[in-house]
Amino acid sequence: MKLMHRLTVSGGLMLCAVFTQAQTFTSSNLPIVVINTNGQTIPDEPKIVVDMGIIDNGPGQRNNMTDPFNNYNGKIGIEIRGSSSQMFPKKQYGIELRDAGGNDISAPLLGMPQEADWVLFAPYNDKSLMRDVLAYKLGRDLGRYAPRTRYCELVLNGQYQGVYVLIEKIKRDNHRVDVNKLDPDENSGNSLTGGYIIKIDKETGSGNGGWTSNFPPPGRNGSQTIYYQYDYPKAANITTTQRNYIRQFMIDFETTLSGAGYTNPVTGYSRYIDVNSFIDFFIVNEVSKNVDGYRLSTFMHKQRDSDGGKLAMGPVWDFNLGFGNADYCTSGTTGGWVTGFNTICPGDYWLIPFWWNRLYQDNGYRNKLATRWAELRADKYSTARIHSYIDSVYTVLNAEAAARNFQRWPVLGQYVWPNYYVGPTFQAEVEWLKSWITSRMSWLDANMPQLITGVEGFPGLSIYPNPFSHELYMEYSLTRPGTFSAEWFDATGKTILQYEETKPQAGKYQATIRTDSWPAGFYYYKSQTSEGNTVTGKYLRN
Repeated sequence: MKLMHRLTVSGGLMLCAVFTQAQTFTSSNLPIVVINTNGQTIPDEPKIVVDMGIIDNGPGQRNNMTDPFNNYNGKIGIEIRGSSSQMFPKKQYGIELRDAGGNDISAPLLGMPQEADWVLFAPYNDKSLMRDVLAYKLGRDLGRYAPRTRYCELVLNGQYQGVYVLIEKIKRDNHRVDVNKLDPDENSGNSLTGGYIIKIDKETGSGNGGWTSNFPPPGRNGSQTIYYQYDYPKAANITTTQRNYIRQFMIDFETTLSGAGYTNPVTGYSRYIDVNSFIDFFIVNEVSKNVDGYRLSTFMHKQRDSDGGKLAMGPVWDFNLGFGNADYCTSGTTGGWVTGFNTICPGDYWLIPFWWNRLYQDNGYRNKLATRWAELRADKYSTARIHSYIDSVYTVLNAEAAARNFQRWPVLGQYVWPNYYVGPTFQAEVEWLKSWITSRMSWLDANMPQLITGVEGFPGLSIYPNPFSHELYMEYSLTRPGTFSAEWFDATGKTILQYEETKPQAGKYQATIRTDSWPAGFYYYKSQTSEGNTVTGKYLRN
């Protein structure tokens, strides 16, 4: 039996209570999104016009179905989105805010910067309910744009639909992918050079058009190719001159990267790409061991030459099969590189471009990767910090919303493609995710390139040996009187040692650290002088 009590209020429809089978949904600690299609069926495409209201009374406040729509109350265009996820009964939706005349409008939904285009993401085969949310958080922790997210609960045509995530859709915008606006009349000079967003993805439903790379994916056992799609400007808007420009730019980049002198700092690949963005993109996909990484839902963007002009990877997107949630190809184990996908599954239709293995062959690239990994592991990517974030999300969801979600969609304890692990409870799913991350980070610690001491930016510091056993020696130089400090962390982010010395004059100094009590494994340090020099690093205790 299903009953929906209706109460008309100014500007829209308010639902006082929703009864669906044995569930009664009247209020939530999460924002509530209410959509009424007025009898229409939501298609794959194109979008249909429906009504949407959002109830959000603010942090710590209860949201009731009897409350007015105070965050949004109006029209939207809506369609079912996703590819393989469309086979699941819990659907995800692409939405576009519209005015009464059908025109796009922008609004700051749930505290996020205003825009017109959003995604209502439906975690279904991800029974932790948080893999995408976690990945985007890790992306933002890199200091780069990654989609912002807000949890909510959805009521569609009077039926409770469970826990959803409102996500910013990837698009060109000052608050999203902040590349230059490129109009159809900009076909010469500096204006022609940006901005562009291109992607590697399934072509189903995109209609974006694009071109095939001159370089087939390595390791293929068939005729697979790499296909680059226009994402901004869209195929309907991009001019022939603009198409030719971005295509030729990519041809030049790939030709240079594949050439003999590709590591040359002036004429090599680094003249075309923002190397640090490639390293960050690599780290997020490898931390999550994202089976779709580099080959699907892979975005990149290019600014105008006057604003840098290099190709940058990102934003990161689509991680519901990451963090051990896939039982095929790279699988849900915690070892192995995602960049080895082509060797593991050479028959897959979507393979990885040759870029990643080629970049890894460059000593300069590996040194930058080692430095960045050590920096992140000593701070924002410490295992303890990631676990703390997962715990915070779990606390909010487990309070009530998760139970309602899994009553609506009873998937706990059941295999849902392509689960690697099937847990009996929500708590078990989250605990397994945390355990998986601990093991994955340890594997990456052991297999990432080793950091070379005497790090750029802090030439007066040397820490040796690496690996170490019973002692570590730190040699450092101060160019004036001041303080030198060093903090050591274990692989979980726990502080093991804090060292600080204030010296009355400039000079070279040495300190010895006894490490007999330190268990075997990887350790990270963060060192700083009063002059403002800071460096991080990674060391192995035998």
